[in-house]
Amino acid sequence: MTAPAAHPAPSSPRLPSHCDVLVVGAGPAGSAAAQKLAAQGLDVLLVDQHDFPRDKICGDGLIPDTHAAFRRLGVYDEVAALATPVRHVRCVGPRGKHIDIPGQLSVLPRKQLDHILVRAAQRAGAVLATPVKFEAPLEENGRVVGARLKHGGEQHEVRARWTVLATGAVPAALMAAGLCERHTPSGVALRGYVKHDGLVGRITQLQIVWHPRMRGGYGWIFPAPGGLFNIGAGLTGSHIQSRSGKGLRDSVNLKDFFQAFCEVYAPARELMAGGQLQGELKGAPLRCSLIGARWSRPGMLVAGEAAGSTYAFSGEGIGKAMETGMLAADAVQQGTDDAVVQAHYAQGMRKLKPQFDLYETASHVNHHPWLADLVIWRGRRSPRILNRLSGVLEETQNPGRLFTFSGLTKLLFE
Repeated sequence: MTAPAAHPAPSSPRLPSHCDVLVVGAGPAGSAAAQKLAAQGLDVLLVDQHDFPRDKICGDGLIPDTHAAFRRLGVYDEVAALATPVRHVRCVGPRGKHIDIPGQLSVLPRKQLDHILVRAAQRAGAVLATPVKFEAPLEENGRVVGARLKHGGEQHEVRARWTVLATGAVPAALMAAGLCERHTPSGVALRGYVKHDGLVGRITQLQIVWHPRMRGGYGWIFPAPGGLFNIGAGLTGSHIQSRSGKGLRDSVNLKDFFQAFCEVYAPARELMAGGQLQGELKGAPLRCSLIGARWSRPGMLVAGEAAGSTYAFSGEGIGKAMETGMLAADAVQQGTDDAVVQAHYAQGMRKLKPQFDLYETASHVNHHPWLADLVIWRGRRSPRILNRLSGVLEETQNPGRLFTFSGLTKLLFE
């Protein structure tokens, strides 16, 4: 993988004491918010706890909503120049049959993607400071008026008219801000990069695999640039407790789950046996379905995966993270009245919520893998159903209806 040539501007030796908007977290949501706000002439400070370029545990798959967000941010061409283009999502069921669903897709490791997005925010005028850790909000009369940050081993207070919290799935910042409604994640995933020149040109799809030995989730292989493959396995609904009081992640060892994927799916087995693992397998939590955190409080908005911007069914969240960041930027520009800004942001998030709810329904396939066989069986025989599945990917069709009783009935008889 070749990193972007230009490194972001060095962190300022001293953090400013004031800014219009403080954005905490320079992932897709934070960088999108910072870019949009800075482009409107606001004084934006964007901070992240890591220097860039930095790695982020992710499947790296870029689906149609992500490409649409890139166009809105003006970075589509830069991303496309580095990403591996992909024409299909290959869904593989427990019986080994598959269906290839067409769509506008690509793969780019987050180390490169996030670097592109943060540099776009800088070009718009945002000031980037790293490594900076968010410790707590500054409050006056119950309103957030900035944050206490740690930078260079010292604590700093930065006052801001608005603070956008885009700190990802780890709940520490949400808890410190008093906005966390659920500490446990919605899902967990484990992924690694494997170099295997022999599989280049053979694995050309975003491959997603369901199997009874991976009940509760799925495995994936995505072709990345430079002869690399992103391979991983994830559990969804890991926060749901059984009658014994244990969540799914408490009863499943994620490394064993990944090993099961390699045992039941021949391409995964071949990739791991004949390829070279780059670094180590790494795990991360997921926050899904726009639940688990309050979206705002006076003076602060929550965006990206901190707000649950990942789809429960597929684990994809890059596109929706950027959308929430842009919604936050638009809300901040509505005026100086807290209630107006919060209401505007909530309205935008509520418009997104039905799509997340549909994917929550669709995630039943992760817990009942035989549903994947049913959809694949019918999709292989019906161009209309294949078009519907492509529409789900393009977000022009309802994904949840496929996995309701009426939807399954239509699959069988239409």
